[in-house]
Amino acid sequence: DAPLRAAELFLSRFNAPDAKAGFAEVARRDPGSARAQLGLARVLIFEGQPGGYEATRQALALDSTFVPAMLQLGRLDLEAERYDSAASTARRALARDPSAVDGWALLGAIAWLHGDSTGFAAARAAAARINPRGAEFLAEVAEAAARHRRYVDAQRFGAEAVSLDPNSTRALAVLATNELRLGQMTAGRRHAEQAFAIDPFNLWQKNTLDLLDILDRYATVESPRFLIIAPPRDSAYLRLYLVPLLEEAYDSFARRYDYRPPTPVRLELFERHADFSVRTVGLTGLGALGVSFGGLLAMDGPRSRAPGEFNYGSTAWHELAHTFTLGLSGNRVPRWLSEGLSVLEERRTGRGWGADVSAEFLASAKAGRVRGPGELNEGLVRPRYPAEIGFTYYQASLVAEMIEASFGVEALRGLLGAFRDGLDEEKAYQRVLHLSGSALAQRYAAWFEKKFAIPLAAVDAWDGTSPMRGSYVNAMVQGERALAAGNHAEARSAFLRASQLFPGDPAPDGPAWALAMLDSADALSAATRLATITAHNETALAANAAEARFRRRAGDDRGALAALQRLSWIDPQSPVVHLQLAETAERLGEWGTALRERRAIIALGPADIAEARYQLARALDKAGDPAAARREVLRLLEEAPGFEKAQELLLELRATPPSGGRP
Repeated sequence: DAPLRAAELFLSRFNAPDAKAGFAEVARRDPGSARAQLGLARVLIFEGQPGGYEATRQALALDSTFVPAMLQLGRLDLEAERYDSAASTARRALARDPSAVDGWALLGAIAWLHGDSTGFAAARAAAARINPRGAEFLAEVAEAAARHRRYVDAQRFGAEAVSLDPNSTRALAVLATNELRLGQMTAGRRHAEQAFAIDPFNLWQKNTLDLLDILDRYATVESPRFLIIAPPRDSAYLRLYLVPLLEEAYDSFARRYDYRPPTPVRLELFERHADFSVRTVGLTGLGALGVSFGGLLAMDGPRSRAPGEFNYGSTAWHELAHTFTLGLSGNRVPRWLSEGLSVLEERRTGRGWGADVSAEFLASAKAGRVRGPGELNEGLVRPRYPAEIGFTYYQASLVAEMIEASFGVEALRGLLGAFRDGLDEEKAYQRVLHLSGSALAQRYAAWFEKKFAIPLAAVDAWDGTSPMRGSYVNAMVQGERALAAGNHAEARSAFLRASQLFPGDPAPDGPAWALAMLDSADALSAATRLATITAHNETALAANAAEARFRRRAGDDRGALAALQRLSWIDPQSPVVHLQLAETAERLGEWGTALRERRAIIALGPADIAEARYQLARALDKAGDPAAARREVLRLLEEAPGFEKAQELLLELRATPPSGGRP
């Protein structure tokens, strides 16, 4: 009992390594300990690792009457939106221990989510008979509401819990968390401080208060419909790049979904990924790139990750799409559909954004390792292997794509409206699509087989551990071996065969890259090969950079401009990328782009700021705005009065007639 209590204490204080070691030691000494097994399951869940659900079931297999394991299983089923399973498990737990307040809270949360006010009232009354002034019931319901993206309700339940017990740190924390998610920053800070005053050793509260201090030092960039909160040194750059993107996205979604969420939408961008993680869950270690709480979005900022690790433009587009799907559905859209629509919206931009097909995905799907309609929530919240989360995001987007292709965008809007009206998935499908859930799954399976018929035939089913097999893999292996041996003709033949077996493979190490390098003497051919990658891979840093080089060499400045613009979202802090963009745009006479890029270079803080300002002034003049050019030169000469090129440009500008023509 003592080492188990110690391990549980470690986990309650967010010390997963020591907790895991303690539980594992007890499990080694007593393999039949359900409590130790449940502890190991809780560690997996805390760390966001696959296997927590299965480990919880193992604890119940060791002791089918172990109430804490039942309740943990019920919470996991509820998170996956398996309401019937969660309710059944909660009832079994309460039959064993009617005094388990968490069990009544689980039943109450399920009833509330289904709009069953009678069931909710009965569960609340049962909990009140156990402890009339206890906050645990409402705090548990608030946490369940938040996990189902019902943040306004979570805040309300949290406030009720605090009114029952003002000293409950759990209630104060859940209230503060959801106030902060709703943008109620002052109230959220106040309640987090109250919780911290009661329990100054709580890591969540300490992290949250530290993060709020960081946010207080951030700058605010305002646009007609957005407030962007970001590090001060990024504000000028984000005004140039992110503000227009967000305004474009808002208009696009408003037309598509016939809905306009309240504004301003607040977007927080963090300089460190750890800060974004704390903003989301109160702890570091979250693997996501962004999160949407509806009217408040948070995400990694342009400096938070190394170039090529993520695309901050597509992340912002994805998260804003959630604002629309959550709002239109009254925050009742199933998790999988909201994520699937966000990924689909990324792909629809035409910028190469959003998840796309891969040989690993197809081979895994062929082996039955990718969940289909009806099981997608499990793939998101309790994946069986690490890659399943990414596969599920893509699969969910394909289901949404199929629905739109078969029934039109009106069907997507109709489904969101059906969920807003309180219908479950089965009834929503019947109302909008006139299909059952099983019929929808069958239709999707047929659509999937047709869409990917050629590459599916070229890969074998894959278990995720042994080497992949199939004619596509064989062709790639043959090409790589021939290339290593210096036999370029054989390598080219093999890679061409691979590209025919899997047309449009966007993998950065797939046949398109190899063929582009083999075709490097023919710049246009190489660039065309690389476009297979860049049109479908949002983080293809090397491929976009190479495509831009090849297109410049081929004299295709417009193609080079497109590649560089994609690259600017992947490597936003690169002065070289922005300089190449500026020069290419100037050659094309794309003065709006050229001026943005000249200003972006200045916003990044170049080593030679005088030269950067001079080039901006020249661009303003060439763009037909000599008055603005003169103002820029005068500002430059105030800072660097001896800068000869600026002096010469000022003389030229003074000789320019007001019309902008030359004398």
